[in-house]
This record gives sequence, C-alpha cells and structure tokens, in this order.
Amino acid sequence: MLLNRLQRHLENIYEVQSGYRVADFLIDDPALARRLDSTPNARDIPEKLLIRQDGESLDLALYLDPDLLRRLDDNDPTESLHGENLHDFWMALEGISHFLYLTWNAGHERSVSLLEMELQAEVDKYILAAFLFGRQMRGLVPKALYRQLFLAARFDERLDAAERYRYRSANYFAGRFCSYIEKEFLKPGARSGLVNTLRRFYRLTQQRKIKAIRHL
Repeated sequence: MLLNRLQRHLENIYEVQSGYRVADFLIDDPALARRLDSTPNARDIPEKLLIRQDGESLDLALYLDPDLLRRLDDNDPTESLHGENLHDFWMALEGISHFLYLTWNAGHERSVSLLEMELQAEVDKYILAAFLFGRQMRGLVPKALYRQLFLAARFDERLDAAERYRYRSANYFAGRFCSYIEKEFLKPGARSGLVNTLRRFYRLTQQRKIKAIRHL
C-alpha cells in the first residue's frame, strides 16, 4: 500500500523502525473520525491523527479523506511527483510523519509535543519530496519546492490563536532547517553528510531541535 511505502521511505532515511504499519491504523470514514475526535471545536479536515491516551495506554487512528486516497492511488507520487499530486502527497505524508514520529518515540518511552510533531512533519514533507524529485529527475530538485512549502504556506482560518502559533512556529523552524539542508547538501557540488545530519536531527528533542536550528 502506498501509505506503507511512504512510511518505509521515512524509516529508511532516518534509520528508525516504529514496529507498526500506518495502513493498519487507517480509517477513511469521516463520520467515524468525528466520533473518535475528542478535540474541542474539532475541524473537518482531510487528514488528522486521532490520539487517545489513558495512563500508559495509547490509542491511535489516522484519518485520511477517501477522495484523497483515491487521487493518490490514481496518481502515485512515488512513481511521478508533480504539481497535480504534490499537495495530496504532502497531506497524506503529514499524517504518516505524525504516526511514525509518535510511535517511534513512544517505543523509546519519550513523550512528544504537538509542536515537535508538526516541526518534524514539515521537515519530512520537504525531505521526502526532494528525495522523490531527485530520484525521478536525475538528481534535480525543483527550486520552487522550498518556496511552495515554506514561503507560500497558508494556514486554516479556523485555527485558534494557540493552534495558529504552533503551525506558524513549526513552519518557521522547519523552514530554517530545510534552507540549511538545501544550501549545504542539495546544490551542485554540495558536501556529503546529508543522511547523518537528518538522522541526528530526527533524534533530538523539541528543545534541542529548536536550539540547533537557531545556531544554523
């Protein structure tokens, strides 16, 4: 399944294993997603990771809109990533990123914040898109990729103040990190060490991620 393939791509890049396959936690029924979502003033959106924690027990489900899934099945981004499927690819990958990051950290008995998950997801969206474009375009990564994800980002008007701050902060810090990645590793004549840099970053806590980004 495409979702599992995308998860494996992330696992290979970061050299991590969550022990779970995201497709086993997938739901595509919007009515069921609404019933499972206990978030106050929950928004109807095409992707959301549903989390319920009771003591040490953690229940997860990833909701993806069925139309989104159909479009990705018809226009597989791992075969050809382009302008018509890029947004759908990013939408699905965000949920996969959240799932992998949460389950991997839970397996190491580490808690994560919502900001930390959003920051890593923004990085994952850029990195995996760059990887797929590079593989499909003989090593070339479109110059517009960074601008489209970070500089042209738009935020849901339904977000409350705390949510808006979290999403903007995640986009800002991930943008700074990915700008560094682009300049240091993705241009002709760039130095080696990309994978090691990404793997070290993935394992940092939120505080250490932000501190490292501030010092770039």
